[in-house]
Amino acid sequence: MPKPRSGLFVAFEGGEGAGKSTQVELLAKALAEQGFEVVTTFEPGDTEVGRQLRHILLGHQTGVIDPRTETLLYAADRAEHVAAVVRPALERGAVCITDRYIDSSIAYQGAGRVLEPDEIEHLSRWASGELWPDLTIVLDIDPAVGLTRFDTPADRLEAEPLAFHQRVREHFLSLATATPDRYLVVDATSSVDAVASAVFEAVHGRLS
Repeated sequence: MPKPRSGLFVAFEGGEGAGKSTQVELLAKALAEQGFEVVTTFEPGDTEVGRQLRHILLGHQTGVIDPRTETLLYAADRAEHVAAVVRPALERGAVCITDRYIDSSIAYQGAGRVLEPDEIEHLSRWASGELWPDLTIVLDIDPAVGLTRFDTPADRLEAEPLAFHQRVREHFLSLATATPDRYLVVDATSSVDAVASAVFEAVHGRLS
């Protein structure tokens, strides 16, 4: 049975180069200025256990990982993330904003790695204790554009072929289409301010 929670849980999703970290910071700043307690976090890696898993999952030195192994490692990171960061924030009434969550596993390991999305969702439900975001914001961008936005070396997932990232994008959009009341899809090629305004309006509406 899901545990009680009282805060607001917001997840940012989207492909590489969509600007998630920038928009997390802008939303957190805007909400904090209005007096809300805000906790920002990310996956994978925002716990001590998670930092070690992130090194394995995204570092090129790891080499090839079987897709099922990769999926289980992301689920382990998520279980620790929810237990140590997300749920405690929500239980004390904070707005918790995460850069990536369950939908990233469904899109990257499901559509990207061509595993069964329903099985990955089932695993993530168990790992998270059935904790779903109140609102998921998908920052949508063509991978051919997003992958050119980096000025640092690509990690293991960023370095995947364009077709992989195209499948990921399509699945994010299909998830949003299937449950529109829980999603906001924003064109990530719009100006930073325009994206931030659309995001703030949607989140603030959930807090009113």
